[in-house]
Amino acid sequence: MSMFCFQCEEASKGSGCNTVGICGKNQETAQLQDLLVYLLKGLAVVAEEADKRHQGDATVGAFIAQALFATITNANFDDARFEQLIQATITRRGALKAAIGYSSDLDVVNWTGAPSEYIAKGATVGVLSQLNEDVRSLRELLVYGLKGMAAYADHAAVLGFRNAEIDDFIVTALASTTRELSVDEMVALVLKCGEVGVTAMALLDDANTTTYGNPEITKVNLGVRQNPGILISGHDLKDLDELLKQTDGTGVDVYTHSEMLPAHSYPAFKTYPHFVGNYGNAWWQQDKEFASFNGPILMTTNCITPVKDAYRDRLYTTGMAGWPGVRHIADRSAGGAKDFSAIIAQAKTCKPPVEIEQGEIVGGFAHAQVMALADKVVDAVKSGAIKRFVVMGGCDGRHKERSYYADVATALPQDTVILTAGCAKYRFNKLDLGDIGGIPRVLDAGQCNDSYSLAFIALKLKAVFGLDDINALPISYDIAWYEQKAVIVLLALLHLGVKHIRLGPTLPAFLSPNVAKVLIEKFDIKPIGGAQEDVTAMLAAA
Repeated sequence: MSMFCFQCEEASKGSGCNTVGICGKNQETAQLQDLLVYLLKGLAVVAEEADKRHQGDATVGAFIAQALFATITNANFDDARFEQLIQATITRRGALKAAIGYSSDLDVVNWTGAPSEYIAKGATVGVLSQLNEDVRSLRELLVYGLKGMAAYADHAAVLGFRNAEIDDFIVTALASTTRELSVDEMVALVLKCGEVGVTAMALLDDANTTTYGNPEITKVNLGVRQNPGILISGHDLKDLDELLKQTDGTGVDVYTHSEMLPAHSYPAFKTYPHFVGNYGNAWWQQDKEFASFNGPILMTTNCITPVKDAYRDRLYTTGMAGWPGVRHIADRSAGGAKDFSAIIAQAKTCKPPVEIEQGEIVGGFAHAQVMALADKVVDAVKSGAIKRFVVMGGCDGRHKERSYYADVATALPQDTVILTAGCAKYRFNKLDLGDIGGIPRVLDAGQCNDSYSLAFIALKLKAVFGLDDINALPISYDIAWYEQKAVIVLLALLHLGVKHIRLGPTLPAFLSPNVAKVLIEKFDIKPIGGAQEDVTAMLAAA
């Protein structure tokens, strides 16, 4: 086969994409990504050895995290950028080897081919190069967890927050995938990934809230105004911050799209009168919504889909996002800001957005806001007004089976509350589900990047009710997954001891039957079923 990739939920036929990715990734891009991950493993081996000799390079972990971030689903499709990352990895590895006098016969440490050889080499080092499907499954589960963790760590680093424990674990865990380990050792590393994942999620939460304030209950406008606009999508709050500052007073409005919706709940962004509202829905609908927006679009991170001609000349990428032929905004220099002047200049020449909906949507229920309502929530639980919480966080996607999550939301009785974070909420966040004594029945904690709030709230409720087991809480987990940030959230929940998680629309293709069996037996992870049957089971705590 010309390629093989099974890291996302839409893996072809539930097993893997082997000619072209459902995401739009072609053979060459897939093989460059495979080679990059392979070489990052080699860099990790050398970095781990350098650390043992007390000659480590403190910048390696951050570099690996950023490079891994580029390989997550729907982030970067630009081959030239991957070639640059591959070259940078080889250069870093070589410099570190020379500095510590390290020698090894491992190909992963020694391969230094020319750019003309990258694709051919990439074809030989992908996931199928490991023939044992159980070893492959555990290694890939760990690597995909690391990719999700790397995304969170990179977001925090952009805001000046780093944690050496996270960087060290990424290096150690990635290096471990080059060695023959027992199944028990590999499972232990996967669960350790979940533990460090909680640390990474907490770090990003601290970075966001320290910089921009704690999210607060906010009504977000869904309509448009008659000024030209810029649409910002992805997840990066610092990009939004700098864009708002540079558009202030220009007559250009700024709208969020998809996972940027929760930005409206941060106090720091509410000071801008030209920060108008949210335009559109989940990431996979961007082809129609980007076309109707009329103005420029800034894609800050992952969730980019194949770019259509209708808006190609209005699309800009930045950070680790990329699409061949699309203009890319360079990284900020140390202490500086990104230059969005080209986007702003183009916006001034564009028509206002075409209105696609009206009304408002309420968000801002991250952990600080929910804890401010804690007494009210606890009283509602004790009185029986709230019988159950259902966590329906994670990712949305194209498959029609994802209508299941809207069906569950509407089938849940009026005494249940939905806790959500991530773009999965777009399946139900615009439904009129009402409230319970003033507590909205949908509490939106924010982006997938804000999933820490869901764990934080559960742990606080566990303490409030004096429970020893998190599974004794009246909380069920019905998680939608798509890409690798959802994988690290899943591993984090497993580390916290959460059981009985429903995962859908399908279980990951990268779980071999034996590895899936271990997770099912140890944690009672289960695939989603019919909406009504799952609602009945969740209400019965099953």
